Amino acid sequence: MKEKVLVGMSGGVDSTITTLLLKEDGYEVEGVYMKLHSKPGYHEVHLARAQKAADFVGVKLHVLDLQDVFDEKVFQPFINTYAEGKTPNPCALCNRNLKFGEMIRFANRIGAQYLATGHYIKTDAQYLYAADDESKDQSYFLFYINKEILPRLKFPLGEKKKSDIKRLAASIKGLESFSSQAESSEICFVETTYTDLLKEYVEVDKAGDVLDKEGNVIGKHKGYMHYTIGKRRGFTVNGAHEPHFVTKIIPDKNQIVVGKREELACKEVVLDNLNMFNDETEFHTTVKLRYRTKAVQCHVKIENNKAYLTLEEGVFGVAVGQAAVFYDEDKLIGGGWIIKA
Repeated sequence: MKEKVLVGMSGGVDSTITTLLLKEDGYEVEGVYMKLHSKPGYHEVHLARAQKAADFVGVKLHVLDLQDVFDEKVFQPFINTYAEGKTPNPCALCNRNLKFGEMIRFANRIGAQYLATGHYIKTDAQYLYAADDESKDQSYFLFYINKEILPRLKFPLGEKKKSDIKRLAASIKGLESFSSQAESSEICFVETTYTDLLKEYVEVDKAGDVLDKEGNVIGKHKGYMHYTIGKRRGFTVNGAHEPHFVTKIIPDKNQIVVGKREELACKEVVLDNLNMFNDETEFHTTVKLRYRTKAVQCHVKIENNKAYLTLEEGVFGVAVGQAAVFYDEDKLIGGGWIIKA
């Protein structure tokens, strides 16, 4: 009897080729398309593509409407985090709660032993590893998934290059159009900018004071939610002759603090809500403090589900609310959420 695998199908080239590869490997494959956010017109287009892919490969496609769960577990925290003057990471929350939470529960319902996605990442059933295609690696966003499900996950694209996946799709009669589709945006529910989206729910455009580190008013800004740590534009600094960067956000007073670049450097970071794949409580490793940044060396001490990081070099633009993810070379060993920097 064939082993069954459930594939998350988004209508994109990655999940389409993932489905095809698993079918060719001899698995019994079923697909699932998840309706998450309610961006107008989005699902009509992507569900049609997912159905086209499922029909081509010859697999059944289920549709899960998870908009209420997404709103509670991902979208509202996204709004609330900005309102608190922090920088959210909705993709990591979505991966834990929806893509590797609700989807694994659905796999259980249909009797699927495995869950597969088109993520660029690798696993050996105990740890996650960075993908071979460094430019597409998504391991940072998967640090928060439940480690108990790792033995059930399959990532067929982890050892492949994105360019090869597109080339493969282009070479298959009936899938050519998938190779030339536009890449999905980093945050799928943001149409233009995050501030345009926030304006529908909270008051974003509310002018306030810009302070220096001593607390003196030195300029004006257009509303604290327009800024994240490290931003250097969109506010005025009276008489400034060199760039100033946001170093702190004070939401309850609608103020931002700015300083010169060297004032952004951070060497001490505290994390909470940890998700570790091993049981070590004190170790030396590397950490990524934001997606698309290089990992830096650090010492980590874990006490009471908080991690205290001492960085070997100052890192600029470390933002409360973002994820910090630990790597031993390409092995992901865990991470947590920045609460102090």
